[in-house]
Amino acid sequence: MNNNHITTEDMNLRKTFIGAAAALPMAMMAASPHGIETKNLDKSVRPQDDFYEYACGGWMQANPIPAEYSRFGTFDVLRENAKTQLQELILNLKDNPDTKVKGTNAQKVSDLFDMGMDSIRLNREGAAPMRPYLERLGKANLTDRTELAKTIAWMHGGIGSPLFGTGVSADPKNSDMNIMHLGETGLGLGDRDYYLEKSEENDRIMKAYENYIKTIMRLSGYDEARAQRAWDNLIALETEIAKHKKTREERRNPQLRYNMRTIQEIRDRYPNFDWDTYFAAIGTPQVDKVNVSSVAFMDWLNSYLPTLTPEQLLDYMTIEFITESSNLLSDDFVNANFEMFDRTMSGKQEQEARWKRAMGIPNSMLGEALGELYVSKYFPKENKEYMVELVRNLQTALGEHIDNLTWMSDDTKKKAREKLAGFTVKIGYPDKWKDYSGIDIDPTRSYLDNVLAAANWYAKDNYSKLGKPVDKTEWLMTPQTVNAYYMPTTNEICFPAAILQAPYFDVTADDAINYGAIGVVIGHEMTHGFDDSGRQFDKNGNLNDWWTADDAARFTKLADGLAAQFDAIEVAPGVHANGRFTLGENIADQGGLRVAMTAYKNSQKGKKAKKIDGFTPEQRFYLGYANLWAGNIRDEEILVRTKTDPHSLGRNRVNASLRNIAPFFDAFKIKAGDPMFRPEEERIIIW
Repeated sequence: MNNNHITTEDMNLRKTFIGAAAALPMAMMAASPHGIETKNLDKSVRPQDDFYEYACGGWMQANPIPAEYSRFGTFDVLRENAKTQLQELILNLKDNPDTKVKGTNAQKVSDLFDMGMDSIRLNREGAAPMRPYLERLGKANLTDRTELAKTIAWMHGGIGSPLFGTGVSADPKNSDMNIMHLGETGLGLGDRDYYLEKSEENDRIMKAYENYIKTIMRLSGYDEARAQRAWDNLIALETEIAKHKKTREERRNPQLRYNMRTIQEIRDRYPNFDWDTYFAAIGTPQVDKVNVSSVAFMDWLNSYLPTLTPEQLLDYMTIEFITESSNLLSDDFVNANFEMFDRTMSGKQEQEARWKRAMGIPNSMLGEALGELYVSKYFPKENKEYMVELVRNLQTALGEHIDNLTWMSDDTKKKAREKLAGFTVKIGYPDKWKDYSGIDIDPTRSYLDNVLAAANWYAKDNYSKLGKPVDKTEWLMTPQTVNAYYMPTTNEICFPAAILQAPYFDVTADDAINYGAIGVVIGHEMTHGFDDSGRQFDKNGNLNDWWTADDAARFTKLADGLAAQFDAIEVAPGVHANGRFTLGENIADQGGLRVAMTAYKNSQKGKKAKKIDGFTPEQRFYLGYANLWAGNIRDEEILVRTKTDPHSLGRNRVNASLRNIAPFFDAFKIKAGDPMFRPEEERIIIW
């Protein structure tokens, strides 16, 4: 479905890191491992003045942003490599006999890809694939509580999340069991500030949004009057939703997201919606308790529902359906979607090639089926064993850091050590592959029909987990995903196979560079277990306060100081970074840098330090880290990411994080008066 339309609050409480890596043992490297890529440097800039420009300026000059990107960096190069690999795998399925056998994964992947590539059919069909769904919406008696509940439940079955969102995942305070979660819905523009803050930029985006809504309504067969009515109803309703959603900062607080209610309490507190009918319709009539992740929002929604007319509800759900479907229809719909969410909001100049867009659907819907093919060709099982060893090295280093903390008491250190020892490490690919036998891909049906059927299967699969033990072997990312994550409720770190590429890991590079890249990545994910959100979960993944009050107060003071450092950074004229929103990632970046350096030095005991290309090992370490975030970004995308991305911009992940680290100053002879210098009394060190 259309990823630009953000539909539900994240129920999984997960942490993700944009980019990750894996490893081969250092003994496997070439006899004369290379140093840094000197062409990536801009030697016209002093490292003491702007380390990011010095380390990455050459790469940035040589790699202007392609027209289809709003931001392009080394991380995006990895993703492009993965896309090319996946394209080859899909095209090679044509020679696989299984592709001709109905019900095989090969058939499903190949046929779904072909449907996305068939522009002639998609353009011929136009809006026709949507009409049965829109007619169903149009015939619904939305004045009837029972029918409204059934209609909302139908849309929640893989179409969208009008009014609110539900999902099944671990109970944060009993992480072995799955429970129902109830939370906020999303907004067409993604962030509440677009609706609530007045600025020239927001006015520009809102004007484009109005044009987009009216365009897709006309393309769907509605006249001008209905298009205008739909816009008026949508913007009024979404503005009210925006007023009552949690802020970005509030959404990061797991304590605010945990409010357990019995089903009777749900009925009593929110009587203006037919909950019994709804839960029966989504297949969970047995639900007996619900975690309400946004109490204030649900209180408001209950009072607001009776004020909505059937016409307002119909227009709101109609637009959500069309928007969610637009990238599965004709070029007219796809182009309208691109103009709004990619060109206007992010500054992209061209769409991705059709094959990339078409590949994204089977990669999403049948991800582990493609992942199994990917792993067999691009990820030897030996790599997994090597990565386990490297992760163990980083765990040892983080344990040393915990032991040496001056602000934490021995009692809390002991519990922190227990949590670190309890990490589950997932590397490369899952031990068992997901069963997609319940998904039927039939080329005689429309592209939209097939994708919605698959989305419905996923919704049912999720709801079916209610009341069952959490499957802790399940992966939240596919092996071909260029990313990594820490999951607090399972206390696990995960590194998919696809990030085993330079610059995150380079088998021909020297140890210092690999520890500065892959080592920091591993340390980053581990540190998420101890950031401002992750630290609130214990070794078993339960939301549980295992800190002494004094230690928690000292941590909070340090975290507040780090947030303030990033708040002070101006990312665009008059626009500052949001240090509170990005706090978890900034803590993880700093922790990753410090822990990886310790692990590197531990690995080099007994070895003589030497320069390569004139750079010391310490210099190569920090240059290796900086090159992870080499990239260019459009002005529009800076504004979007500042509102919506919990990660700091690449430049700040380098410069702002390093300005707290004394060994970095020593490595590049940075002293008082240099722009990169930060006085010792102003530095913030947490982990």
